[in-house]
Formats: sequence, C-alpha cells, structure tokens
Amino acid sequence: MNRVVRRRRRRGETARGPRGALAVLFSVVASLLWFEMPANALTTSVGAAHRPAARWDLPWLSVRGRHMVDEAGRTVLLRGFNTSTLLEPSVSRAPLDLEDAAIMEGNGFDVVRLALSWGRLEPQRGHWDQGYLRAIADKVQLLNSHHLYVVLDMHFLDWSSQLGGSGAPDWATLGGVPNLHLPALGDWQRHLSPAVNAATTYFWVSPDWQADFMQTWQLLAQRFSGDSGVAGYDLYNEPHALPLPPIRFERDFMWPLYARTIDAIAAVDANHMFIVEGQLLSDFGTTIVPLRAPNLVYSPHEYTGSLVPPTFDGNAEPLDSHVRQVSSEASRVPGALWIGEWGMGATQAQSDTWIDDALHAFDDAGAGWAWWQWREDSAWGIRDSAGRTNANTLSHLARPYMAAAPAGVSASTTKVSGGALTLTVDRSYRGAEIEIAYPAAQRTPQVSSSCGGESSRWDPTTARLVVAAEAMGICSITVI
Repeated sequence: MNRVVRRRRRRGETARGPRGALAVLFSVVASLLWFEMPANALTTSVGAAHRPAARWDLPWLSVRGRHMVDEAGRTVLLRGFNTSTLLEPSVSRAPLDLEDAAIMEGNGFDVVRLALSWGRLEPQRGHWDQGYLRAIADKVQLLNSHHLYVVLDMHFLDWSSQLGGSGAPDWATLGGVPNLHLPALGDWQRHLSPAVNAATTYFWVSPDWQADFMQTWQLLAQRFSGDSGVAGYDLYNEPHALPLPPIRFERDFMWPLYARTIDAIAAVDANHMFIVEGQLLSDFGTTIVPLRAPNLVYSPHEYTGSLVPPTFDGNAEPLDSHVRQVSSEASRVPGALWIGEWGMGATQAQSDTWIDDALHAFDDAGAGWAWWQWREDSAWGIRDSAGRTNANTLSHLARPYMAAAPAGVSASTTKVSGGALTLTVDRSYRGAEIEIAYPAAQRTPQVSSSCGGESSRWDPTTARLVVAAEAMGICSITVI
C-alpha cells in the first residue's frame, strides 16, 4: 500500500470545500465585473541557488535575458513532446516506456513535458501519495537515461477527473452545481460546465485550496531539488477562470498566484526554472503583470489554426501573428519563451504545412517547444498505444537544430522538412563547442564549412553532432 504524508487540517476546512463557498464565489465575481484597480509589478523572494553537481549529460539550466542557458553559458533550445502517462484514467492516459525515450533521443529531441495530477498527488486533503511521487521519479529517471530533460507540469483540463477532466483532487469541488456536458462544442464542451467553472473560480479567488496546491508543489520541488535532469516546474496548465473577466483574472489572481507559488517552491528549491503560462484563450492576448523572479520562462500554447479559429487554409499569417504576440508577452514578463504545447491532427487539411509554418515561426522567435503529444490513439499522437509510429509527422518535427550554442553563433533553417541547418559564426565566437541535434534515426549528417580549422564529432546514439571552429571572423557552417 502506498504511504501518504499527512498534515493537520486547518481550522475551517472541510473535505468538500468551506461553508458558504458559493455565496462568497458569486459575490466576488459580481464585484469584479464592476471594479478595476491598476496592478503593479510583482516581486518574488527567491534566494540564491545551491546546486549540487549536475548529471554529465544534462547540465543545470538557467535563464539569461530571453534565453535558456546551460552551465557553460551556451544558449539552449529544448524541443520535444508532452506525455499524459501519469494523469488520471479519465483522460485516456498514454503509456511511455524506454522504447519511446529511445526513439525521441534518436530523432534529436531533448525534453519531455511530463503532465502530473494534483489529484493523484493529494487524493485526500492533507494526505500526499508517496507511491505516485515514486512513479514520477521513475519516469524522470527513465527519460533522463536517454538524455532527455523533464519539465514537471501541474496539469489541469476542465478542473478535475471527478468532473470529467484532469487535475484537481476530487475533494476540491463545490456541491450543488450541475456538471453539464455540451457535446456540440467538441473539445471545448467542459470548459463551459457550471461545476467546472464554479470550482475553478473558487480556487482562484480564495486562498483555501491554493494553500494545498502550493504545499503540493513544495513536496515535488523538495524531491527534485538536486536533480539537474529536471529542467523546470510548469506551475499551472492553461489557467482560466470563466466567468471572471479576463483582464481582472490575470492581473488580480493568475500572476499573484504565480508569484506566491514561486516563493513557496523557492523556499525548498531555488535551483530550477519557473515556468508560467498565459491564460487559456491566449489568441485574445494575456495581460502581463511583470514578475521579478530569476530563471523565469513564459510558456504559452500554440493551437492557432488547429483548435483555435481561423482554421488553417495555407495562410500562415494568423499563426505567425500569434507567435509574434506571445514573443512580445514573454519580453514583458520578462522571461525566456518556450511553447509548452502545440499540435494539429494529422487528418486535418494541410497539417504538414501547418507544422512547417509553426516551426519556422518558433525558429524566428528563438523558442523551443513540446508537441502535444507523443503517444495517443488519435491523429495527434506520434505513436499509438500499440507502438505504431506516425512516421510522416515525426519526419516534419525531427529536423536539425542548434541544441546548445555559444556566444557568436546563430542558426537559420529552411522552412520545409529535411532542409539544411546553416550556422553563422561572427567575430565574438571564441572556439567553444556547438552542439547540434540531428535526427540520427533518419539519416547521417553532412558538414561543410567556410570557417577553416573546424572539427566535428558525431554520436548517432545520442543524435548529437558537436562542431567547433577556429575563432577567425565571420564564416558559416552548413549541416544537411
């Protein structure tokens, strides 16, 4: 039997929420519709990092300016996949094994965003499941063994498994509110359920459940504080609080909770990156409240043209415009930009072109990404539960990229799958190693250069090409 960690219940807590919760909820919502106050920048109290020695293959990551960097100061680009393998059965979770990790590694990817369930971590209020924590650690170790970083993502989809989604514990619900499903709305149907929105809104407007949420994050962070194979903590997946007004929600609730949660985590772990997201309906924009915290990453999701209208018809401008928008938001946070989810079903019209256009936009923004998702029995998955691989979609996603770049090196790629990667080396380059991710499972890299004195080292097992050149001025290196 799994051992649980318990804490004493706070005064006034109940298993199903506080008395009078609905009255408080509706009065707060009503007041927010009428009153608006300006919001100042938020400051966290994160102390200095105390990092033990990193894994040899997965150095500690930080944020410098708008970029993730490793311990050598090289700009790092994280590209990979999401997995729902540790979520509740209510969301048809997918398996994930060593073969999956090996395929990702062999195609040059370097990160997995691992979706986690608060409800599985704290199934009873004040009781934390150590068996689930061990399962998380086992998946982290499995992925790290194939040189893949892990982002720990506290995942929410339509609030909780009890309401047909994923995320919050069953005890974090409000009684007496109907849970309506509207099948005509497809993937959006539960977002409009009164029960989902009542529970979600209560979470955001009251410190009650937030205390458990932050304590759960502390438990996770304490477990992984010394693990460089964990890239960072994604605090809350796709926040929204219908029927709260969007601008008020973000300024008065979302960003302040991020700040408090970062402080709670940093009390036990200041070593990792803190990853925050924009609001769910990000195509309408997210109101940014500047957040002063070290190692901060802004991680919007990109579904413009796939899930979010207008449906992609070959015109990349709506997609490009949204990527420019979220890049601007990242600069105002300020933080590094990393697209935590994006994707399109392979059966949707012009899906290959959409993928190529999205990758080009991400490259222009200097953003890494994680595709939703790796393993799924639908046209969105790269592998299905039987282990069959969608080779076509994988071939569009697996392309050469500069995984770790020292100062003085920039990269450009062709828009189409299978194109060349060209590195431009300027006078600030000092001969440090350039690490290129290359899809070894598909082909062997060919290198040409105008730099002179260059050397290269190819490892097909890790799908890494390491290149160095003499520090001699402006030149280029091409990998095909």
